[in-house]
Amino acid sequence: MYKVLFILLFIGQISFAQIIVKDSITNYPVSYATISFGNGNGLFADGEGKFYFTKKLYPDIDSLFISALGFKNLNISAQNLPSELLMQPQADELDEVVVGIKLNRKFKKESLKPYLDDDYYNCWLPTIESEIAVYFPKTTTKDQKLSSVQFPIALESKDWKKRKRSNSDKKKFSTLFKVQFYANNEGVPGKTLTYQTIVFRATEKNGDAYELNVKDYDIYIPKDGFFVSIQVLGYTDKAGKLLPNKKYKEIKSKNGVVKIPTNFRPLLPFTNEIKTKNTFIKRVFISGNNWVKFDKGNGLESSLLKRDLYNYGIGLAYKTYKDE
Repeated sequence: MYKVLFILLFIGQISFAQIIVKDSITNYPVSYATISFGNGNGLFADGEGKFYFTKKLYPDIDSLFISALGFKNLNISAQNLPSELLMQPQADELDEVVVGIKLNRKFKKESLKPYLDDDYYNCWLPTIESEIAVYFPKTTTKDQKLSSVQFPIALESKDWKKRKRSNSDKKKFSTLFKVQFYANNEGVPGKTLTYQTIVFRATEKNGDAYELNVKDYDIYIPKDGFFVSIQVLGYTDKAGKLLPNKKYKEIKSKNGVVKIPTNFRPLLPFTNEIKTKNTFIKRVFISGNNWVKFDKGNGLESSLLKRDLYNYGIGLAYKTYKDE
């Protein structure tokens, strides 16, 4: 009887805590919406637009700031939250983007190789509150269309002493990442180049890099170049569904409880082999947040900067079309 009561209470609490984000017009779920708490922390909705929130789970949060590509931002009180949150679509024009045009001209396949590394100490430790963007200039006036993006990943070994050995056993993981493409706005990421939600799941079986096929998104390189960004959403189950992840570790200190972001595998290797500093970061759970170049003197604390590792070395494959 006690077990039955416990299960019923648990189910009741979960059903009450579950909230779904929907499109106010189509009533479809808004996948992977960002839910910011206003204090630099937050969480993500899953692929079905669902997330869990109660005042019991988050007693110090008074309001939620919800954002998603293609929708107007939503700011709502955390008191008496409804089970459904409706977001209004926003019809912004996408700058410098050619959509739906099929080029039957001849083209040349070109690529930029990713920069790989399996040294734990050369890696960014992904946390869900940070997004990393890398700038790529356009080097020709000809039309260029992206084919794929290669994201370098580093796999941790089971034994700390074997982390730098490529043939050591690797820890299992299944992690969901979100990818975005931005236009260049005076040297920093600007408007998005596509409103389609792009995610991929990485596991220890992907090796040193994950290759993401983007042919169907019709992304053409703008004349001022563009940015590719990557953001970890959290661990998934075997089917690839985003799990409720523990986003922070709470550590008691003299000044109270300090929340430390949880690191997720795989790690992202940084490099010193790129001459220019093309990598930017931002805190995704701060509304109105700004991009900051990953460089010394920008108020960033990172062991990577101390070792002169400034760039995340993303690779690209693209088609350059010949002039008619």
